[in-house]
Amino acid sequence: MIVTGAAVQGTSHLAAGQDCQDAFKAVDLGDAAVLALADGSGSRERSALGAHLAVDVACRVLAAEMPDGAARPEEWTEWIAARGALVLAAYLRAARAVLGAVPAQGGEAAEGAHAADVGELAAALVAAVVRPPWAAFLSLGDSFGTVLTRDDAEGPERCHLVLPPPVPGEPPPAFLSSPGAALRIRTFTVWEPGLSGVVLASDGCASLTLDHPAMRQLPLHAGLLPSERFFCGLAATLRGNGGDAEPLRALLSGPRAARTGDDLTVACALVEGG
Repeated sequence: MIVTGAAVQGTSHLAAGQDCQDAFKAVDLGDAAVLALADGSGSRERSALGAHLAVDVACRVLAAEMPDGAARPEEWTEWIAARGALVLAAYLRAARAVLGAVPAQGGEAAEGAHAADVGELAAALVAAVVRPPWAAFLSLGDSFGTVLTRDDAEGPERCHLVLPPPVPGEPPPAFLSSPGAALRIRTFTVWEPGLSGVVLASDGCASLTLDHPAMRQLPLHAGLLPSERFFCGLAATLRGNGGDAEPLRALLSGPRAARTGDDLTVACALVEGG
């Protein structure tokens, strides 16, 4: 498995003297990998710390006791749903510990107090466990995820947007510290015998990595589509250089990416040889 990623400070953050508020972590487990990407809230001064805390917690929780590749679908579905709740609980405990907050005792009012305590660390999170032929996802926020597939070693690689960013008109994204966050975490699994990789990206990468349907002569209701030039080209480059992230960092630092002004972060796990 080739596991890598890159985070680049957005031009608007650079101009405002703000640090990069994204964070990612990628863990290679041999026959599996765990990816986590967090996007800190731009309105909170300590959200970068919250983002780093989120990816550390997510990778630790998701790397433990995962099902094997031959497990039944219900095992993977139940496992990732339970892990989503564990990630949130572990994050809140860690955030309160970092801030020196004293946990309150039980009940809805206490949960609301906890959320207020950790609000300055507000961060959204997307994470994936990749264990071919399975990929399991959890998400809270507006980052997105793409799956790569290949029918055989000689065939072309394809990309599929399995976790799209929110569409206009939807409720604003929630953070791990938001009240009711447990009800808004999305978890799901993908079984794909031709699974060749998973790529996670922060919302700042949308204009660089997603195509408007009009670009492919499709109606608006088709929604945003993953750019084959970006995802499949990136996968080929990373396999060719053994996972060196410098070409990815260059892509995220280029003039087309800079137009968003936001921080840009990508993390990926690729099956070697596709």
